[in-house]
Amino acid sequence: MRIDIVTIFPEFFDVLDISLLGKARQSGLIDLGVRNLRDHAHDRHRTVDDTPYGGGAGMVMKPEPWGEALDGILRPRTDAEYATDGADAPTPLVIFPSPAGEVFTQAMARELATEEHLVFGCGRYEGIDQRVFDDTATRARVRLVSLGDYVLNGGEVAVMAMIEAIGRLIPGVVGNPESLVQESHENGLLEYPSYTKPAEWRGHEVPPVLLSGNHGAIAAWRHEQQLERTRRVRPDLLPPESTHAESAP
Repeated sequence: MRIDIVTIFPEFFDVLDISLLGKARQSGLIDLGVRNLRDHAHDRHRTVDDTPYGGGAGMVMKPEPWGEALDGILRPRTDAEYATDGADAPTPLVIFPSPAGEVFTQAMARELATEEHLVFGCGRYEGIDQRVFDDTATRARVRLVSLGDYVLNGGEVAVMAMIEAIGRLIPGVVGNPESLVQESHENGLLEYPSYTKPAEWRGHEVPPVLLSGNHGAIAAWRHEQQLERTRRVRPDLLPPESTHAESAP
């Protein structure tokens, strides 16, 4: 997968050189490029923002630097590429983190992990000039995506979270693929609690069923723990009948 990032803080993404995603980059599973938006602002102060039309607090990111930065990433395909890939080759998907966007979920992460080329645009201040989204949509697919119902100072934290969630789902990034299907949200439920050695620690004991060697009983216990934790912490994830069944006498 190719991932491009546009940001005014390129050093923020140095952390992608470590851990599993760093290994994925070294092995060629992920090809990452980070572009400094200020390199595309040509005044003395490398300005990327200005006051909003219509008034209001804060500043809005200017369209010119964004247009130039994205021009360098979303370049027109050559005749040779058309001949090799065909006219129906997938276009890049450009994602702008925004509190006005659709909510990022595990299902979306799994969908995005199948893309060939993702581009992330990290906004700041009061956001990006709307014309950047409109212009980009004429040559690529565009999605505005939110991490949740809160506001961050900029898009970098949201992009890091999305890349972490998406990248680990790319085949070969995580050593044991089985670990991916047993996590929270993969089956619509939260993950069950985990334990390791020793069997007793500070007066807290591992549930006996996990020491029994009975794999059927362990699987049943883990599923019940998922249901109980989801009912208690995230009842909104359960279908209505499951919630009602729990509260029935």
